[in-house]
Amino acid sequence: MSELQALIFDVDGTLADTERDGHRVAFNQAFVSAGLDWDWSVELYGKLLAVTGGKERMRFYLDTYRPDVRMDDAAIADLHKAKNQYYAQLLAQGGIPLRPGVRRLLAAARAANLRLAISTTTTPENVFALLAGNIDASWFEVIAAGDIAPKKKPAADIYNYVLAQMDLPAANCLAFEDSENGTISAVDAGILTIVTINDYTQLHNFDRAKLVLSDLGEPDRPCQILRGDTQGSTYVDLPLLARLITV
Repeated sequence: MSELQALIFDVDGTLADTERDGHRVAFNQAFVSAGLDWDWSVELYGKLLAVTGGKERMRFYLDTYRPDVRMDDAAIADLHKAKNQYYAQLLAQGGIPLRPGVRRLLAAARAANLRLAISTTTTPENVFALLAGNIDASWFEVIAAGDIAPKKKPAADIYNYVLAQMDLPAANCLAFEDSENGTISAVDAGILTIVTINDYTQLHNFDRAKLVLSDLGEPDRPCQILRGDTQGSTYVDLPLLARLITV
């Protein structure tokens, strides 16, 4: 029987709905600033999210939609850096709130001496920008972000990195994701995974997830259970997580 010891969270779309009204907007601002005629609509950005990593996403966009444009890796990296600066400004101007139940669950885990970590393909700068004003970054023992792992999600590398850094077996951890690629990454690392969908990921394949929910819910605001058995719970709390990992 496994004992729950750590919770590992994805960031974009999981801790907060950052993609549509955060990263997408920042990308477009960076494009305008660079004199580019690119415009990533809500619909197009949903398609681009099939590729994890901002620099990789831009390369995919060029190869697929703009083969007429030549841009080397250094130029893409510079454009991505500018995008991250615009993203940080968006956060500073009003912030992007955490999703329902996230702050409550993090605080409860911390009070119960559970270990916390982050596993994301977004850059460390973006992670800290989101956490600032929302959650103390020191709550997370490990923040694995960006290019720290050789291969990005759906490869399991970044979750394997987190497990190694925490010196924990996968059986003692739970992962929280919002996308198919993220779920594949966590499950292939052997970690039981809970998915909270968003507008961009609601049609993804989550057959390998333990639970698929609308969000983590609150005591006075039940979550929608889309797949799996919450054993009567209407929101995600530590007793539910403990039951899930021992089943």
